[in-house]
Amino acid sequence: MTYDDAKLAALVKDSATIMARYPVKRSGLLPMLHLVQSVDGYVSPDGIQFCAQQLGLTSAEVSAVATFYTQYKRRPNGEYQVGVCTNTLCAILGGDEIWRRVSEHVGVGHDETHESGKISLERIECNAACDYGPVMMVNWEFFDNMTPDSALALVDDILAGKEIKPTRGADTVAGFKDVSRVLAGFPDGRADEDQGAGAPSLAGLRVSRGESEPVKPAVKPAAKPATEPAAKPAPKTTRAAVTSAKAKAVTKATPATKAAAARRAKAAPKAAPTPKTGRGKK
Repeated sequence: MTYDDAKLAALVKDSATIMARYPVKRSGLLPMLHLVQSVDGYVSPDGIQFCAQQLGLTSAEVSAVATFYTQYKRRPNGEYQVGVCTNTLCAILGGDEIWRRVSEHVGVGHDETHESGKISLERIECNAACDYGPVMMVNWEFFDNMTPDSALALVDDILAGKEIKPTRGADTVAGFKDVSRVLAGFPDGRADEDQGAGAPSLAGLRVSRGESEPVKPAVKPAAKPATEPAAKPAPKTTRAAVTSAKAKAVTKATPATKAAAARRAKAAPKAAPTPKTGRGKK
């Protein structure tokens, strides 16, 4: 390892604090990776070796964990990790266009760092802030309801060295190393700067409690059709009515039709008699 004595002593002290939180010291690997990242700006080979020695693990075991989670960077990271959410909801609200514009403007792609060392760019799969989409994050602080223009203004401010203020959360965005130390479990004293859950996040809860009702758009009633006289229902045809109609037809038959009917009956062949089989005779 290439840590100097002062840096190594500080790491050993902080790692002891981390391991003391857990009944099994190897459980402290995740915050310890954030710790070495807060010193080196990424999870360096020295950081991997240090974690392995402190926790009684192999370098391969530590590397397996460090390469699994995207918050651990394996090469020097920018001072500001700029993430653009391109998951489903943010994407259809404009996240894909924001990513395209920011990537072209900064000149780097996913998981790449600007030559100034100020910005590392990342496509993020959901920031868990769909009620504020499209959303960006800078060192894990929220920037809500973004547009391509506001996104470009944000990265320009970062490149110019200006102070960055998130939409909610902390008053200002801390540097990548400082945030990594907080993620290791060492508070920076800024927890009270958070404003709590925002109105869009609590809208459903308020409705469920009956505290408010969603605004319903005014709907113009459809015009009623002009009143037309109701058509008389068709008379029902019953068997009795059919029989009665046939009877009337018979009674109204003329002499000519009667004579024709008689001739047809006379001309019709008579049925042959049924032969006797003798069944039943003795």
